[in-house]
Amino acid sequence: MQITEKQKHELKKFIKELERHKGRHTELVSVYIPQGYDIVKIINHLDQEKGTATNIKSAATRKNVIDSLEKMTQHLKLYKKTPENGLAVFAGNVAEREGQQDFKVWSIEPPIPLKTRIYRCDKEFVLDLLRDMLEIKEVYGLVIVDRRDANIAYLKGKTIIPILKTHSEVPGKTKAGGQSSVRFERLREGAKIDHFKKVAEYMKEKFLGDKNLKGIIVGGPGPTKYDFIDTGYITTEVKNKIIAIKDLSYTGDFGLNELVEKSEDVLAKEGIIEEKKIMGKFFELLSTKPGMVSYGIDETMKKVKLGAADTLLISEEMDDKKIEEFEMEASKVGTNVRIISTETSEGVQLRDIGKIAAILRYEVIG
Repeated sequence: MQITEKQKHELKKFIKELERHKGRHTELVSVYIPQGYDIVKIINHLDQEKGTATNIKSAATRKNVIDSLEKMTQHLKLYKKTPENGLAVFAGNVAEREGQQDFKVWSIEPPIPLKTRIYRCDKEFVLDLLRDMLEIKEVYGLVIVDRRDANIAYLKGKTIIPILKTHSEVPGKTKAGGQSSVRFERLREGAKIDHFKKVAEYMKEKFLGDKNLKGIIVGGPGPTKYDFIDTGYITTEVKNKIIAIKDLSYTGDFGLNELVEKSEDVLAKEGIIEEKKIMGKFFELLSTKPGMVSYGIDETMKKVKLGAADTLLISEEMDDKKIEEFEMEASKVGTNVRIISTETSEGVQLRDIGKIAAILRYEVIG
């Protein structure tokens, strides 16, 4: 299950807030309620834990744990039932000075269904399950092949991760003097086969058995990629994972980027294509109709307040307070908000031009 950039940003912000707080003893309470689990059972369990907590030797720790559990149960009673994806709840005394009291409760319905039930008191809030949701696990294999070169890479979320490059020993089309054309072609064919076998072996080594692999996309200039797939050197298990074959103009790093762009049909549900498309639209308008876009904090805020902004493009690296300001103004005028990662070249460009931009509803001159 994929989470959106906005969900990712909200989750990162939530985790960051809770990471700021440390307990002096094992007094910060973390509770994870799995999807479909009866919330009343959790409330009853926490009531029982209040009784158990009376055995804690330290009076200060005992009071902090019991009061945190009380705050948490009161908070949970606001819910008629467990939210669709479950619920993560945290409570504790987060006063900066010892002896003072500042009890707070936080809760979040995670973007991915919770499967694990947790109750824990510790010096820190238990956040690993939430952090894990930010980790993209599903990947695609990318393979570019022609007669002379091959590149193998992973596409993880929006990031292309090169794994290896290999170069064949296939001679060029001009044969060395004195060689017969038949012998020369035989050498070329033999070198091509060795190249194909080597690439097929690398694919098996890198992709076979990878549980997170959703599929392999193969590309390359000319017909060589089809020859490679049809030769029979790729094992059946690996071949069955090939979900698309694409014609390319390039090999190497340019080829990998081109392969991702030309695989829009396959990757339609993946964030990289959606993000590249919206940023591509912005940069195209910037060069052809600059009155239809805006960028930079002051200029963009002006356009939002005018009601002229259709879609706000906010870099994930922008300060959280600024993001909230823009989101608040955008909500008043029905402007769409997109959080853009820096995992694509377009996202890096957005960061470098001021971390915020907008595609406008109508042309604004000056």
